Amino acid sequence: MRRLKYTFSSMMCPNYPLSIIIPIYNEERGLPALFLELERVCGKILKEYGPVEIVLVNDGSTDKSWELITKQCSFGTNYVGVNLSRNFGHQLALAAGLEIARGDAVASLDADLQDPPSVLLQMMEAHRQGYDVVYATRRERGQEKFIKRITAWLFYIFIEKLSGVPIPRNTGDFRLLSRRVLTELSRLRETHRFLRGLVPWLGFPQTQIYYDRADRSTGETHYPFRKMLLFAFDGIASMSTKPLRLAYVFSLLLFMVFVGYIFYVLYDHFIRGGELVPGWTSIMSAITIFGAIQLLMFGVFGEYIGRIYEQAKNRPLFIIQEIKRTEAGPPTSPPKN
Repeated sequence: MRRLKYTFSSMMCPNYPLSIIIPIYNEERGLPALFLELERVCGKILKEYGPVEIVLVNDGSTDKSWELITKQCSFGTNYVGVNLSRNFGHQLALAAGLEIARGDAVASLDADLQDPPSVLLQMMEAHRQGYDVVYATRRERGQEKFIKRITAWLFYIFIEKLSGVPIPRNTGDFRLLSRRVLTELSRLRETHRFLRGLVPWLGFPQTQIYYDRADRSTGETHYPFRKMLLFAFDGIASMSTKPLRLAYVFSLLLFMVFVGYIFYVLYDHFIRGGELVPGWTSIMSAITIFGAIQLLMFGVFGEYIGRIYEQAKNRPLFIIQEIKRTEAGPPTSPPKN
C-alpha cells in the first residue's frame, strides 16, 4: 500500500473536456443502474463536447461495490476506479476524486441517482458560457422529511451569517468546477473539509442550474440525523471563528442572569422581608452560573483546539490502496510520491 500525493497540474489531460467524480460507499444495489445512466448521458456529452472521464471513488465499502467498480473499469470506456484504504468520509473521498480527475472541468455527484446525471449537459453549457463554478440547485427535494428540510434551511442561513460567505441554498455536492478553480482548491489542505463552503469562498464567476431532485431508488441514506449534525458542526467550525466569540457573549448573558438573581435575592430579603438560608444562595448561584459558563467555553475551545491538533499532525487527507483504469483509455500512471 502506498500513500499517493496527486497534483492537479500533473494529472491534467486535455483530451477530457469533463471528468465526473462519484464517491461510493456501500452502493452495491444501485451501481448497475448508475452505470447505465452514465453511459446514456456520457454518450450525449461525447457528441457535443468530447470524451468523458468517470472517476469512481470507493470509500471503504464493505459490500461488493469495489468488485462492481473493477468490473466496470475492465470493459467500460474511460473509467477510473479509486479504492481508498478505509472509509475516510464523503468529503475526503470527494477530495480524492477531485485530485485524480484530469478533465478541463470536473463535476461531482452522488451514486444514488437522486441527482440526475442528465443535468450535466446544462452544467456544461453554462461552463461554456464562461462560468467557473456551476451549482446544481434543488428546486424540489423529493420526499424528504419536513424536519430535514427545515434543519437544512436553518443550517445554511446560520453558516452564511457566521462565515460571511454566500453559500447557495438547496445545493449539495452536485457541482461543476473549472480547472483553474480546482488548481486553487488544491492549495486548501484543511483536514476537516467543507467543500460547500470552500468553493464559494474561492470566488470566480458562479451560476446555478435548477433541477428536481428524485427520491433514492435503492438502499438507505448514508447521512442519518447524527451524521448530518456532525457535518453541520464541521461546516460551522471550518468556515468561521465566530463561535469562539459567541462563547464570550453567552458567558456575559449567563453572568447577567447571575447578577440579576443576586439583586432579586437582595430585594426579596431587604425589601419584602423574605428569609434566606445562610450561604445557600451564594454557593448555589456561584456553582450553577460559573459552572455553566466554564463548561460552555471549554466545549467551544476544545472543538477548535482539536482541529488545530488534527491539522498540526499533517497527515494525508486520504490513502489510496489501488487504482483501476480502463485499458482502452489514455495510458497514464500515477505520479511518484
